[in-house]
Amino acid sequence: MTAVAAGSLVVVGLGPGSPDQMTPEAAAAVAGSDDFFGYFPYIDRLSLRPDQRRHASDNREELARAKAALAMAAEGGKVCVVSGGDPGVFAMAAAVCEAIEDGPAAWRTVDVSVVPGVTAMLAVAARAGAPLGHDFCAISLSNNLKPWEIIEKRLVAAAEAGFVMAFYNPISKARPHQLDAAFDLLRSHLPADVPVIFGRAAGRPDEVIRTVALKDAAGNMADMATCVIVGSPETRIIARDGRPPLVYSPRSYRGGSA
Repeated sequence: MTAVAAGSLVVVGLGPGSPDQMTPEAAAAVAGSDDFFGYFPYIDRLSLRPDQRRHASDNREELARAKAALAMAAEGGKVCVVSGGDPGVFAMAAAVCEAIEDGPAAWRTVDVSVVPGVTAMLAVAARAGAPLGHDFCAISLSNNLKPWEIIEKRLVAAAEAGFVMAFYNPISKARPHQLDAAFDLLRSHLPADVPVIFGRAAGRPDEVIRTVALKDAAGNMADMATCVIVGSPETRIIARDGRPPLVYSPRSYRGGSA
């Protein structure tokens, strides 16, 4: 029996949603693939040819999606797994790696590559100014795969260390209270006037960017499509007449404290 040659699997970041923010490398990877696996809204962003096939699935099915894609690639397929933003930031690249580690030996023969994309915090930060100009971290507020107690510890540690924080998965129907809980916790560790940026659909026609002080930040200012950036005591706001303010974190440490 002739062995089936392993195919390829590319994990592609489509960026935050605007076609202008999709990289040429990502577009080339899409053009060179035959079968596409991803969450429904991300697959819907693609303009596929008649000979290209879509295998869309729901949210929270990342591992099953990765396994199905790898199984097809192991049989010789040219497979593309798509993520919004960057596939390596709380997204499908890690799910594919996890599936390979725990899966059959044949999956390790697949030619796997990851194509980066513009992740949400970078798109939102660019619209606001330069809030990530100094040290920062990204934290998912979803407790689907980790306990809420761990999230709380990381929030406190980041606040006490002076990191700007970008929140992914800030709120959902299943956990509508957690963003408010995070803000309440941070108010005990950060100045009341620290800027909080709510960025929704950055770069798309329905974009909304809003900046408020931490003391005024509330969970109902965000939804699942929002990336929230919480400044540090170093983060500054530059008011401008007739223009949106610029929010930035100085590159050098100036000694701001909570």
